Amino acid sequence: MNNKIPLSFLDLAPVPEGHTIAEGIAQTVATAQQAEKSGLNRYWMAEHHNMAGIASAATSVLLSHIGSQTERIRIGAGGIMLPNHAPLVIAEQFGTLQALYGDRIDLGLGRAPGTDGATFQALRRQMKDAERFPQDVQELMYFLGNDTDGSPVQAFPGARSGVPIWILGSSLFGATLAAHLGLPYVFASHFAPQMLAQAINTYREQFKPSAYLDKPYVMLAANLLLADDDATAQYHFTSAQQSFVRLRRGETGQMPKPTHDMDSIWSQAEKMMVDNALSVSFIGSVGTVKPKLAQFLAQYEPDELIVTANIYDQAARLRSLELTPELNLFTLQ
Repeated sequence: MNNKIPLSFLDLAPVPEGHTIAEGIAQTVATAQQAEKSGLNRYWMAEHHNMAGIASAATSVLLSHIGSQTERIRIGAGGIMLPNHAPLVIAEQFGTLQALYGDRIDLGLGRAPGTDGATFQALRRQMKDAERFPQDVQELMYFLGNDTDGSPVQAFPGARSGVPIWILGSSLFGATLAAHLGLPYVFASHFAPQMLAQAINTYREQFKPSAYLDKPYVMLAANLLLADDDATAQYHFTSAQQSFVRLRRGETGQMPKPTHDMDSIWSQAEKMMVDNALSVSFIGSVGTVKPKLAQFLAQYEPDELIVTANIYDQAARLRSLELTPELNLFTLQ
């Protein structure tokens, strides 16, 4: 493994309890600007729907705003849930972003709907649309590529833009697809780590070089929250833990405030579920986190790491990004 790898940031544009969506978006802009200031490689946003605590549903719209408020950092989707959209529409949207912001644009694609069944129907989609994911990915690649000149349907903007496409996943399906198409692969270990080793091994073993990539490229996701001391970091991370409990209970709401007493909120079974889902988390001071994170990187040898800090307190999120360069584990810009 190289001594250092690139570090990127995944944002869900959290809307904290008691705040408006506009305030949540303003905080998201500040987070992107701090990520850029701290030297991170990419700033990605995830598509979710029907969630009061997440403001990134119109992902490409918000990415355009982020692009206008930053200068260097790559911006992209991590990811667009392709079953929710016609490939032509996504090609047009990200072709537009590429026209606006040049080669800063990335397009990560996921197969899950990113929402519940009722909302999926409200999006005028059907669950069987996910079965077309491999074909839809290839159709999108075609629309963004250089070979549509003779086609009766073309993406304007989009055609010949060459927007880089990534496959996101948390199972062997995405790993196999990314390997077959010769695309970079992102594993969602920040909330679904169960098949981490198996998926990235499958991807690396089955990878076929392509016009897009000559060798496998793996980006792993993790929760990372740094603070001046361990207790402060653990306290603020309870917002993310509460969000997972609420999600599993089917409860709605904005990003919850942190608490000093999680045991009064979750049952023992819920604690085990959350601990398992969020097991790829590095929470604490720089001194506490650095050796644990170094061990993780040595074990899985990713080509890049993308981290998220989906919490209530904006000052704590910005502080975590400020401290990130002190880890000295990453190639920063």
